[in-house]
Amino acid sequence: MANFHFNTGPFRRFAIHGDTRATGKDMNGKNWSKLCKDCGIIDGKGITLTDVDIVFSKVKNKSARTITYSQFKEALEELARKRFRDKSSEDAAQEVYRMIEGKSPVIAGVTVKPTFGNPCCSKWMISNYLFL
Repeated sequence: MANFHFNTGPFRRFAIHGDTRATGKDMNGKNWSKLCKDCGIIDGKGITLTDVDIVFSKVKNKSARTITYSQFKEALEELARKRFRDKSSEDAAQEVYRMIEGKSPVIAGVTVKPTFGNPCCSKWMISNYLFL
């Protein structure tokens, strides 16, 4: 495992995504997959969603459902070797680290229902008022 100084920011941002109780010290499989997808690590050719899930299962502890930061780095380095086969392990890891540097979870497909009228007044109140 290569020893690079890597900012914990992306790990923490993805680790707490979607979970109000998360501390940011460990990451679940769903958020690991989201990180790999949002940061472009999954390319559909060299790295697929299946590869990402296999690596997650490989680096986590047997009974655990989450990975720690050190396991996260180990998983990234494993994916890096697979994604950048023509580069050395250290160069491949550095390339993957660049891909996730400064990234945050992408929130797509969220729509807000428009509100009409005064939100404190129900339709019943408005219709009764009009007929008085």
